[in-house]
Amino acid sequence: MRTGKHFSEFIATFALTFVGGGAIIATNGENILVIALAHGLILAVMASAMMQVSGSQFNPAVSIALATRGKQSWSQAMSFSIVQILGGIAAAYLLKATMVPAYSFANTHIGETLGIYSGSAGPEMISAWRVLVLEGLAAFFLMWIIMAVAVDSKNKQHAGIAGLAIGGVVAADILCFGPLTGASMNPARSFGPALVTGAWTLQWCYWVGPIVGASLAALCYDKTITTND
Repeated sequence: MRTGKHFSEFIATFALTFVGGGAIIATNGENILVIALAHGLILAVMASAMMQVSGSQFNPAVSIALATRGKQSWSQAMSFSIVQILGGIAAAYLLKATMVPAYSFANTHIGETLGIYSGSAGPEMISAWRVLVLEGLAAFFLMWIIMAVAVDSKNKQHAGIAGLAIGGVVAADILCFGPLTGASMNPARSFGPALVTGAWTLQWCYWVGPIVGASLAALCYDKTITTND
């Protein structure tokens, strides 16, 4: 079962990176609605399918946030994070191998999570603090929903709505934050494409922002919702 948990985390993170990155490539990064729906839908179905296996984390920021609240061991959080990162890397390499030559966009871009504030509009618009704040806020929203529909045992309907809710908040975050930061919310989703393309601009922000944002959301949920029930 332990192997199954890790393999499910690898496969789902691979799928998120490949499908999300593939949508970016297919639209030349210009159709935010398609990109948001691709990320949201693949995450919704994967979360629904794998919830009973690994808890459907698929994101180092989520895994770390759960560990900070004692919802899982730190050893599991770290091992999940490693396979999530490997899933993102494998997907990015396969995107590069399969999307060229069909899409000329894939010669230089394979779905990296970049936006106006992280270099997509030129170096003059790069803003580390804005990426940190916006990625942290997007991850806060994501983790808040995860706590409510996938972690809180008092939510008796969580099994039926968890995947839809998690996919929905990711799609909504991309619609809002995507043009500005790429709306990663996920260090593994950002790292794989960055490794393949060498697009390392503000990469640290895509780790610090989501991890801090998700951890704050888990803490706030526990202190304001769980404690008061």
